Amino acid sequence: MNSDVIIIGGGLMGSSIALQLAMRGCQCIVIDKASPGRHSSGVSAGGLRLLNRDPAEIPLSVEASKMWRDITSLVDSDCDARFPGQIRVAENKADMEKLEQRAALVRSLGYEHEEIIGKQELYQLVPALAPHCIGALINRTDGYARPYHALTAFRRKAESLGVKYYPSTEVYNVEKEAEIWSLKTSQGIFSSPILVNCAGAWANKFATSLGEAVPLEQKALMLMVTERLPHFVDPVMGAASRKLSFKQMQNGSLIIGGALVAKLDFAKEKTDIDWAQLAKSADTVISFFPQLKQVRIVRAWAGIEGFMPDNIPVLGQSQTHQNAYHAFGFSAHGFQLSPVIGKIMSQLILDGQAELPIEPFNINRFN
Repeated sequence: MNSDVIIIGGGLMGSSIALQLAMRGCQCIVIDKASPGRHSSGVSAGGLRLLNRDPAEIPLSVEASKMWRDITSLVDSDCDARFPGQIRVAENKADMEKLEQRAALVRSLGYEHEEIIGKQELYQLVPALAPHCIGALINRTDGYARPYHALTAFRRKAESLGVKYYPSTEVYNVEKEAEIWSLKTSQGIFSSPILVNCAGAWANKFATSLGEAVPLEQKALMLMVTERLPHFVDPVMGAASRKLSFKQMQNGSLIIGGALVAKLDFAKEKTDIDWAQLAKSADTVISFFPQLKQVRIVRAWAGIEGFMPDNIPVLGQSQTHQNAYHAFGFSAHGFQLSPVIGKIMSQLILDGQAELPIEPFNINRFN
């Protein structure tokens, strides 16, 4: 099976790249060892976060934020996106100083999207918050979408433009002969002049086969969801110095995260929920919203994600082979970036350069 471009990995990144390439007339094949988005993309919290980004990611995240606010024009679906803002709460003077330093850093880079708010405005925005907090850092345009809706929309739009998906197709070997990439898989041989590695937690396998191994670490991040509750909070909630991340969804349930790591047997792709950690996370939520003490947890889950040591992704062209590209290592905060990653990578593949700065994400930065 031949195509103009072969993409390994059918999550949001692979689908976004395939979509943008297809919009410019390329034939694309997307190969996934499981179902597209089975791991990181499909089990994320769906955060659309510009707040507290690594400085290197800010230009990309600003553009991605614009794309999400008009996502229907790209994928014919709003992906159930909402934009009530995101807040990082300060509980004491030290927290407030930390948040003020962050806001000053963002301003020094020429951006104004992170603002400090005082106690009065904080409680106007979140009246249900426990009374001990003294202020916050806010991005008023942040929000969230539903991962399943987004995955489905990106994939269906890509398919409507001719992209072919091959799920349950494991790649055994990648070779290059006479400028053509040949992939031996569980479903036969796939060939293409251009290869894109979007394999998430498995991406280092393919980077290594190209002679550019990186220190990618696999982790399984946990989330839990509560029963449905009457509406009580709009913004996505975080904290300056504690692991807190939760939002109230459209149906009233809470999705609670905070970079909590499950037990992972990567070889078996098996995750075990660490209930003790989740109990601590629940206690943190209760300390900010005591009225939630009797709320029931309905379920918890964990998805396998690839993390880089500096917590920013690998993006760009292979440094060892022409016509090979990487987009992986999003370290559990790639969901918001997904539309712009497709745009950037399609430009890099077809035009030889991207319109946004991607130098900090070069794969050889670990050498």
